[in-house]
Amino acid sequence: MSQISRGLENVFIKTTSLTYIDGENGILRYGGYDIEDLVEHTSFEEVIHLMLYGDLPTKSQLQKLKSSIDESYEVPQQVIDMIYSLPKDSDAIGMMETAFSALSSLYGSPWNKNNNRENAIKLIGRASTVVANVLRAKEGKKPIIPEPSESFAKSFLKSSLSRTPSNEEVKAMDASLILYADHEVPASTTAALVTSSTLSDMYSCVVAALAALKGPLHGGAAEEAFKQFVEIGEPQNTETWFRNKITEQKSRLMGFGHRVYKTYDPRAKIFKKYAKLLSENNDNARKYFSIAQSVEDLGIKTFSEKRIYPNTDFYSGVVFYSLGFPIYMFTSLFALSRTLGWVAHVIEYVEDQHRLIRPRALYIGPLKREIVPIELRG
Repeated sequence: MSQISRGLENVFIKTTSLTYIDGENGILRYGGYDIEDLVEHTSFEEVIHLMLYGDLPTKSQLQKLKSSIDESYEVPQQVIDMIYSLPKDSDAIGMMETAFSALSSLYGSPWNKNNNRENAIKLIGRASTVVANVLRAKEGKKPIIPEPSESFAKSFLKSSLSRTPSNEEVKAMDASLILYADHEVPASTTAALVTSSTLSDMYSCVVAALAALKGPLHGGAAEEAFKQFVEIGEPQNTETWFRNKITEQKSRLMGFGHRVYKTYDPRAKIFKKYAKLLSENNDNARKYFSIAQSVEDLGIKTFSEKRIYPNTDFYSGVVFYSLGFPIYMFTSLFALSRTLGWVAHVIEYVEDQHRLIRPRALYIGPLKREIVPIELRG
């Protein structure tokens, strides 16, 4: 009998040179570089070059990439108008889907090895403009085009929040972009790959990925994890909340557990460091960081025997909140970063491994039946 792999667990659909994960030992590498070293010693722009071209850039290569991003911040007015035409209470990822669908109509060029990477860089720049204006539209602020600056992270923060961010904030945003950039082939990347296998355009692949990312078990997990801290309210309420909600009601502890990692997610350790750093200057954020630490302690005490530990979404919300983003934007911030991973994977697949993805389903319904005339049916 054919084997069914529920959730496609342990099914390999491609080879990759992009991301290596050792879930047993908590190791994550992009292109052979440890995630800790990339966050500490490189920028998001350097990681873009690594993921698209296979290695970290030289100074001249980095400047060329930055110039390409700077030139791509400008998007057609029709796209901005489309974002602002949606109700303010629209789902932020849904608004991104709408914008990228429009961009697909305008820039959805056929695949071409000579242009794919440059098109991907432009897409990432446009993604920054889209996410910044999704936030501004929902907040009732005027539209804006990001201005070139020292870094992608600084330009994005300045355009989103209408203020000049501190160096610590820029570094935290840059780290967040690197940490969420790729994670092999989770649900959203798989959706992008399925779409790319039909040779649909790169922007349509991002739309498919966004649709998958929207779910609370994937991209929405950071929002759901942070909502737990808001629900707890004060640090002294943590133990009672955990006992009632997690121990007795058996509710899912959001931000804990991972399909691949059987130890502490290496990204979570880094997010925790930045959450602590940024929350020191924000009373509410400091309170939520304290709550998160208490929940983590209880969660590890309860679930460590099952090898369930904090994942990347557990502390990322505290970082995003400390930067000044509302909870409803957390998944969009994830998407802004993961856009790099999506386009890098689809380029790798289309250029080197292309085959239409067409799985099968095992039929378990009734055998052949005869149609009974409607007037004789019971």
